[in-house]
Amino acid sequence: MKNKKVSSKMVVGDTNQAEDMKEFWDNSFIEHQTMWGFSPSHSAILAKDLFVDRGLKDILIPGIGYGRNGQIFIENDMKVTGIEVSETAIELAKDHYGSEMQIFQGSVTEMPFDKHLYDGIFCYGLLYLFNHNQRKKMIDDCFNQLQEGGWMIFSVISKNSPNYGKGKEIGKDTFEIGKGGQLYFYDMDAVQREFKEYGLLDFFEIDEQINAVTKQAAFKFIMIICRKDSKDDTVKNEKDCTPNHLSAVLNKMLSYHQ
Repeated sequence: MKNKKVSSKMVVGDTNQAEDMKEFWDNSFIEHQTMWGFSPSHSAILAKDLFVDRGLKDILIPGIGYGRNGQIFIENDMKVTGIEVSETAIELAKDHYGSEMQIFQGSVTEMPFDKHLYDGIFCYGLLYLFNHNQRKKMIDDCFNQLQEGGWMIFSVISKNSPNYGKGKEIGKDTFEIGKGGQLYFYDMDAVQREFKEYGLLDFFEIDEQINAVTKQAAFKFIMIICRKDSKDDTVKNEKDCTPNHLSAVLNKMLSYHQ
């Protein structure tokens, strides 16, 4: 597969929605502060395991929030750069984690914020908050900021999540949340449509936000693993995802859903 190169121009007509999202998240962080606690998501833990195993050192996290999913990478000797639309969240990240994370303030719809190429990109949630054009642009932009041979992992909400169908339906598999917010729920077909051109290796459902009392998951997410081809490649395509080509850690991830 050839490395994909696309335009990163802002999609016309999305500016107002981006402003609404900024206001939505600023208000959320002002009111709820560190609303998800400080433990990393299940997705972040699995991504860390893969990135450590593959020797990645330079990670971009779009939608880093107040940093709870960034700290686990720093603790494993990786440099973390984030993108966050909420100034309040960035200040919270500085208060709790210091200055180890460089965070660009702005919407991911305005990517790229620099010309740097990263060897790993991790994005938890976020993508499903945008419309189709914005999601397409964000995936393009992330892929274009990967080094050859780099990995990117997205974790998105699944149609099998118990909150599917809650709120006003405003589009196919898309429901309104709060003022100015929306959720697009993925199924396996949607993952293939949106990621098939971006080195898609595998995708599988995982539980997120396990309740400490009930031990039940609040949400079902789909974890999406992609890799950008390099000139000297040992992983050529999906049929090469075997123990002869991938590490034990990645194989464990690929079989997590079985």
